[in-house]
Amino acid sequence: MITHKPWRSSYPAGVPHELDYGAYGSLLDLLDESFTKYANQPAYWCMGKHFSYQVIDHASKKLATYLQSLGLKKGARVAIMLPNIPQYPIALYAVLRAGYIVVSINPLYTPRELSAQLSDCGAETILLLEHFGKTLEDAFAIEGQAIALKHVVITSIAEMLGWKGPWLDRFIRTFKRKVVPYVLPNHLQSIQFSQALERGAQLSYQKPAISQSDIALLQYTGGTTGISKGAILTHRNLIANVMQIEAWLKPIQQRKTIEAWHFLCALPMYHIFALTGCGLLGMRLGARILLVPNARDLPNLIGILKEFPEINVFPGVNTLFQALLNNSKFTDLDFSRWALTIGGGMAVQRSVAERWQALTGTVITEGYGLSETSPVASCNTPLAQEFTGSIGLPLPDTEMCIRDEDGRDLVAGQVGEIYIRGPQVMSGYWQQESETSNVLGSDGYFRTGDIGLMDEAGYFKIVDRKKDMILVAGFNVYPNEVEDIVASIPGVVECAVVGVRQTSSGEAVKLFVVREDLNVTESLIMDVCNRELTHYKRPTQIEFRESLPKNNVGKILRRVLRDESNA
Repeated sequence: MITHKPWRSSYPAGVPHELDYGAYGSLLDLLDESFTKYANQPAYWCMGKHFSYQVIDHASKKLATYLQSLGLKKGARVAIMLPNIPQYPIALYAVLRAGYIVVSINPLYTPRELSAQLSDCGAETILLLEHFGKTLEDAFAIEGQAIALKHVVITSIAEMLGWKGPWLDRFIRTFKRKVVPYVLPNHLQSIQFSQALERGAQLSYQKPAISQSDIALLQYTGGTTGISKGAILTHRNLIANVMQIEAWLKPIQQRKTIEAWHFLCALPMYHIFALTGCGLLGMRLGARILLVPNARDLPNLIGILKEFPEINVFPGVNTLFQALLNNSKFTDLDFSRWALTIGGGMAVQRSVAERWQALTGTVITEGYGLSETSPVASCNTPLAQEFTGSIGLPLPDTEMCIRDEDGRDLVAGQVGEIYIRGPQVMSGYWQQESETSNVLGSDGYFRTGDIGLMDEAGYFKIVDRKKDMILVAGFNVYPNEVEDIVASIPGVVECAVVGVRQTSSGEAVKLFVVREDLNVTESLIMDVCNRELTHYKRPTQIEFRESLPKNNVGKILRRVLRDESNA
């Protein structure tokens, strides 16, 4: 039990230490409130078309009614395999409003990955973009998996957006998927998205009896450190996190006198960062949410930023910020109305943050969280005047501490594993009791697997991922530290550090570099590392690559690089 909570005295004025989450019986009540309050305001924009809160309200209720007509029992899992197009939020809210459990699926999954997740979650229904139908067909052919699917709702670009010509061509190029003929098993009942809405409109919607303790979402972890697991997030978990973030943002709203919120949703909504941070928080605030189908299409993304200079909230990850900074057309944009850039998903590098602030005039407000924490556990104050390199303070009602290998609390300044307790922490992993017991203690604290420290003022800092730590001759080397140094070298686009087996010292440091300037040589990099890092932290191997493997939000997959290097 933590009795000393130094972060409380560091809270910005007006941010409460505790919140009351009892006003909403479930997420349905929170959504209904926003649909009523902001009915005539624009809720979503995507590729030239706006959708009001009323339109999203009516469409999601029709789809929810159709889903209820399938006879699914309470607790049924419904998978959503869609990119950032309007059908995603409609499907998300529909599944919740029908009283079922959302299962978010990366639409770029391979058949093997899709088969494994569908088998694990037991989803009976899936909402799917037609471009990924062949993947679903092939998933059924994977041996050893028991897929429980009975119903497929298939959608197309034209159903909501009426895309044609260059926009549709761009989408196809972006996802490298064309619509190809596919054959689903005979036992599956399939229907077009628009037809499901039409059928739902002819039936009567019944608001389900859902409580805060019911499961709202199975959010599968990225699998960057092992087999993907489904984090069980309840209605209370998500309500709490939305209200915690809302409370945390109040100082910036008052300081900047923001009259209307305009969120750029460049991160995929099937990832917890965007699902909560845009899809739920945005709804709560009555924001207009601009959907970007694929943020890696930089010309399209920069075009959206140019078309909508009123955007004032930009959640992103380090690799996205870095890619934009390295694009000459990004520097020509109008940043005068930007209020908040939120960095998460991976560590923000200081060199990137400093360049971002110099160009845009906004500080990257770095936060921290995981799929298991809905996701936000801590965040820097949005009033910060400069990038600190910390992950900020625990949000209201959230406790964080640093513990050693034996689970004992450490004092300020000591390095150990970060533990988290709060209303946003998951109840466990889906059907994995042993994995749950490994990370959730009897005292309610969640073991994050991240290594960090807390200073005297209650600010936390990530040192590195526990499983990414490199042990060189008995000394701990944290990849983030080395990567920060290398990323500061002009001409380095991105980099990653992993440990490779070495007989003499246990492990050695290997550096992967993507460069845009061939003058960035191994000799130049080593000169910088020799100057900035003690001997055991310096890379002994450097490999230049055209690109680095990333997950669905752009986080560099060190695991993949480590496995390749140690094969």
